[in-house]
Amino acid sequence: MDILTQYKNIEQEIKNCPTNIPVNLIVVTKGRPLSDIEKIINAGHFNFGENRVQESIDKWSDFLKLNPSIKLHFIGKLQTNKVTDVVRYFSFMHSLDNDKLALKLSNEEKSQKKNLSYFIQVNLGEENQKSGILKQDLPRFINYCKKDLKLNIVGLMCLPPINQNSEKYFKELKQLAGDNNLKELSMGMSNDYISAIKSGSTFVRIGSGIFSEKSN
Repeated sequence: MDILTQYKNIEQEIKNCPTNIPVNLIVVTKGRPLSDIEKIINAGHFNFGENRVQESIDKWSDFLKLNPSIKLHFIGKLQTNKVTDVVRYFSFMHSLDNDKLALKLSNEEKSQKKNLSYFIQVNLGEENQKSGILKQDLPRFINYCKKDLKLNIVGLMCLPPINQNSEKYFKELKQLAGDNNLKELSMGMSNDYISAIKSGSTFVRIGSGIFSEKSN
């Protein structure tokens, strides 16, 4: 199947999921050329995810000037020396995970007079190799970001441990969001987005499910 067909199939699957809340599809375009991405843009899609800052600038900077409806979502680990570019080019960040980064983003927002929407990444599995705020530190971190830094925290994000039951972690993140008065949930990728939506996800991040080659 071609890219556009796979995109439309996933879009339809999302619409068919039993949920009472709108679900936003983020098409993850890291490593993909604009020639592939434009097929999806021409179909009326505007939310795209990237995790490499320089690649994003090279690919999107000129295109964004001509297409203000496009919203870029940063979905990777962000180093503080890349904050200026992320604030300039992106509308959402899904991986806010520490005080130092939050402070740097707040200062850069003031400098550029621009506000992003943020998801806090939560390390539900307490995995050493993964970024994210631990559950017990989440209320403090939310308060710091919202009250002290005036960041627009809209929700939570998680990456469930590999080879474990994702649904368990999706439900846990939904509970944490509710406990902290946050409405949005960024969870679910190509292999588990249906389960994520059923568990309350409002943003799903799908790349390989759209761009990988599949036989008809």
